[in-house]
Formats: sequence, C-alpha cells, structure tokens
Amino acid sequence: QVQLVESGGGLVQAGGSLRLSCTASGSIVNINTMGWYRQAPGKQRELVAAITWRGNTNYADSVKGRFTISRENTKNTVYLQMNSLKPEDTAVYYCAMIAVKTSWGQGTQVTVSS
Repeated sequence: QVQLVESGGGLVQAGGSLRLSCTASGSIVNINTMGWYRQAPGKQRELVAAITWRGNTNYADSVKGRFTISRENTKNTVYLQMNSLKPEDTAVYYCAMIAVKTSWGQGTQVTVSS
C-alpha cells in the first residue's frame, strides 16, 4: 500500500500564492505519475496537474501559466506551486500517485477569498 500525506493548504486572498506538498511512503513503484486533483463543493473531482517520473507535465487549461507542478523522486514528493490564485481555485486538493493502481491522499483545503 501507498500512503500520501499532503500539506500546505490554507486561506489566501485572491492574487496570492500557496505551495502544496505531498509525500508518498509505503510500497512505491518508481515508475509512476503523481498528480494533483481538486474538488469544489457540488462539482466533480478534476485533474489540476500531473507529472511523470521523467518530469513530463500536464496541466488543466484553467491553471496553465499560474500553477507549476514539480517532484523530487529521491524524496517521493510532489509539489504544486500556485500563484495568482482566484476564488474559483477554492477546493479540496488531493494528491494522487498513479502506478499499477491509483492511491489518494486525504486532501487539503485551499480557500481563496475575493
């Protein structure tokens, strides 16, 4: 089993920045993709950004140019740097590791006030 622990969420004003971190532990398959998803109240969970073990990235159109995903393979950690935050970015953000199966973190709340 893989355990994912997120940190870095919180309350920020519009235009501000936050950095999320997620560290994986347990039975980790080295060749994996790590990603950040988010779910706002009443909405489906959506992909925000993902990064392969080689560093290839993919972003949702709504966050391109504002968010940056990165990872440190030696630490089994993925980061999400969020800049120019908007109220519509408010959601619970979940970390995921996709390998043979997908593992999820418990989620961290991000609230952007206008």
